[in-house]
Amino acid sequence: MQTDRDRLRDLLKEHSLMFGEFVLVSGKKSNFYFDSKKTTMIPEGAYLVSREILRVIREEGIEADAIGGMTLGADPIVCPVAALSHLEGPPLRAFIVRKEAKGHGTGRQIEGNLKPGSRVVVVDDVVTTAGSTLKAIDAVLEAGFTIAAVISLVDREEGGTEKLTRWPYFPLYRRSEIFTSVAP
Repeated sequence: MQTDRDRLRDLLKEHSLMFGEFVLVSGKKSNFYFDSKKTTMIPEGAYLVSREILRVIREEGIEADAIGGMTLGADPIVCPVAALSHLEGPPLRAFIVRKEAKGHGTGRQIEGNLKPGSRVVVVDDVVTTAGSTLKAIDAVLEAGFTIAAVISLVDREEGGTEKLTRWPYFPLYRRSEIFTSVAP
């Protein structure tokens, strides 16, 4: 019988993994691309990502009050995780980090209903060099929150892991796991 983890990996291969010529956020060129939103924005994908993230949080004993990350990669991940956490626990609030603080209204860079001093899990869809993840971490720390852990959906295994060693880091999948039975 196929596990949730196996099924999610299959969905990532089917919907999110693309081959061709791509320029990544880091400026690097690549012959493959993970468009995780093609998986996280379908019902089954959103559910399975949420189940896997909550499984990691429980199994690793991560104590956190909230989960969030940089828009747009984290957006379709954190709200389903927060909703499922209401049923399965531990309960987590969702938050989103804007690329920069709003120039109007409250002027916040972090959107959500967080309590001062919250312990948070920073999530990202794909980690390559960890640039976006580190920007989210910087904003979270500047706002006075504590990083309980960092979780990514996919780690491309291109140097990002080494930049996240200050915090417990848990990729749900590494590139090498996705590429089993798929030509890179």
